[in-house]
Amino acid sequence: MLAELGYRVIEAASGEEAMQLMACGEPFDLLITDHLMPGINGTDLAKVVRSSRPGTAILLVSGYAEHEGLDADLPRLSKPFRKHELAASLAQLGAEQCEPEAER
Repeated sequence: MLAELGYRVIEAASGEEAMQLMACGEPFDLLITDHLMPGINGTDLAKVVRSSRPGTAILLVSGYAEHEGLDADLPRLSKPFRKHELAASLAQLGAEQCEPEAER
């Protein structure tokens, strides 16, 4: 969905992999993370990102039953969601899409 909305996507299979990408200096302006993941949860990953890269937009995705441990200050999108709902959430965060190749 993100690519269809015009975002350049860097995928990480886990919160730990996301932290490794950050440690290697991978640039990103937006973190979208599921709350429930093996190892570190999305709320804790968001805390790491907030402390190491202040100002990064963060969107936490969670299911209806996943309320335990959620940071109330984090913008959240409940699963399941549609592409237009994702787009609206990202617009509220001020997340910018990639420029088309011809404009770079």
